[in-house]
Order: sequence, then structure tokens, then C-alpha cells
Amino acid sequence: MERDEYPPVGSEDPLQGLRAVLALRRLAERLEAHQVAVARERGLSWQQIGDALGVTRQSIHVKYGR
Repeated sequence: MERDEYPPVGSEDPLQGLRAVLALRRLAERLEAHQVAVARERGLSWQQIGDALGVTRQSIHVKYGR
């Protein structure tokens, strides 16, 4: 599906739409944290993980390297 072929998103109620955005953001953060942990357990480097996420290795290491 091409980007401009996606159906419209949103809600007539902006508060409902904003709550949906927050829920998706929280889910995405949980999914990212889990996938980074799995990647590290399987020996991927911070560089490989950063590349896959479209960020620098330094930023991903700062976020999850503890």
C-alpha cells in the first residue's frame, strides 16, 4: 500500500485521538525496549541496533545501555 493510499486516521474527538496517540507511543516504547534487549542477548552490536532503528549507536546505547 502506497503512503497516500492509507485510509484517513483520527477521530472527530481530538481528546480521543490524543489518547490513542499516547497509547501507541507507549506500546512502541515497550516494543522497542523488548526488541533491543533481544538483539543484545543475541549479540547484535549497538551500531547494528541503531542502524535498524534509524538512530545513532550512541543514542540507543545511552537509552538502553544500563
